[in-house]
Amino acid sequence: MIDLSKKLIRQVAKANAEFKLIEDGDRVLLGLSGGKDSLALAHLLKRMQAHAPFKFELEAVTLSYGMGEDYSHLHKHCEEHGIKHSVLDSNIYEISEDTIRKNSSFCSYFSRMRRGALYSYALEKGFNKLAIAHHLDDAAESFFMNFIYNGALRSLAPIYKSKRGVTVIRPLIFVRERQLRENASKNELQVIGNEFCPGMKLSARNIKFPHAREEAKALLASLEKENPKLFTSLKTAFSNIHKESFFGKGA
Repeated sequence: MIDLSKKLIRQVAKANAEFKLIEDGDRVLLGLSGGKDSLALAHLLKRMQAHAPFKFELEAVTLSYGMGEDYSHLHKHCEEHGIKHSVLDSNIYEISEDTIRKNSSFCSYFSRMRRGALYSYALEKGFNKLAIAHHLDDAAESFFMNFIYNGALRSLAPIYKSKRGVTVIRPLIFVRERQLRENASKNELQVIGNEFCPGMKLSARNIKFPHAREEAKALLASLEKENPKLFTSLKTAFSNIHKESFFGKGA
């Protein structure tokens, strides 16, 4: 097992206790991209499986977009650490040529297709929960993106039930991205980065590259320099919502 910090372990345990993310008898499917976030979550959930006072099943699955990706190193890593792992083949890249609308964002397209494929796999294999590796920075960025570009006050829920009937959980929701970066560095994890992003192969097409998240990330970094406790405040605010102070209709 890799060297997981006590703080990481504690934050995931706290999120699990507070939101009842994983309970006795659950069958949990982890969407494992091979990046620093999902790799950390794979090891944290494996540790939880060994130490928690309840039993649950865990399997990691990596979605192949059909671009000739090589996940052999990731599969070997999972085998070495006792993490059950499968690769789910798809033709998402092939059909994207005809199904991405002109001037649309490839990022949102691949995200929707990836999530749909994972839902289908989970339902087919009998998993009732899908774990994804969104962290606190992702939640904060999503909040600001919705606020600035969509005129909505929305973020990322720690747990919710999809329309397909699969419960989606985010065990890293209290964790900062820099902790996951440090974890990968400390344990010398070979992570899969942007070179495996489908957008790298779409650059020749008339596809719009996303900018909103990068702008939100830069804004948050600037605000955090001025207020080092920004993310602590945001985390508290996400569970301290006063609906009556907004412009809602009715009581």
